[in-house]
Amino acid sequence: MSGPHAPLSEGSLRLDKWLWQARFFRTRALAAKLVAEGKVRVNARRVSKPSRAVAPGDTLTFPQGRAVRVVRIVALPVRRGPAPEAQACYHDLSPPVPSPDPAAPKAGGPRPTKKDRRNLPDP
Repeated sequence: MSGPHAPLSEGSLRLDKWLWQARFFRTRALAAKLVAEGKVRVNARRVSKPSRAVAPGDTLTFPQGRAVRVVRIVALPVRRGPAPEAQACYHDLSPPVPSPDPAAPKAGGPRPTKKDRRNLPDP
């Protein structure tokens, strides 16, 4: 039996557990909350159950910070290990984030220091 409500088998893992073990989220509860809010897609289908089974070959799309992550599952982690071990479990397909233009003025940020104010051009 396969499909969106497939039971967990030997070659699958809960979606929230996989996101946590692959180190995309600090806690499993945060991963489960994101899934429950319907913000995660598995193979381009919106998922709202953290218990959804995922397996190698599945593609996940989810927001992380201000970026949207797209990853293809390569392997199922055995544990929540160090970052290099977690990164071996997926292939990142996310579009590259454009780097900010260094000549562009910074929006917001901390107040200028006294030294910065001295270096500003006179009005």
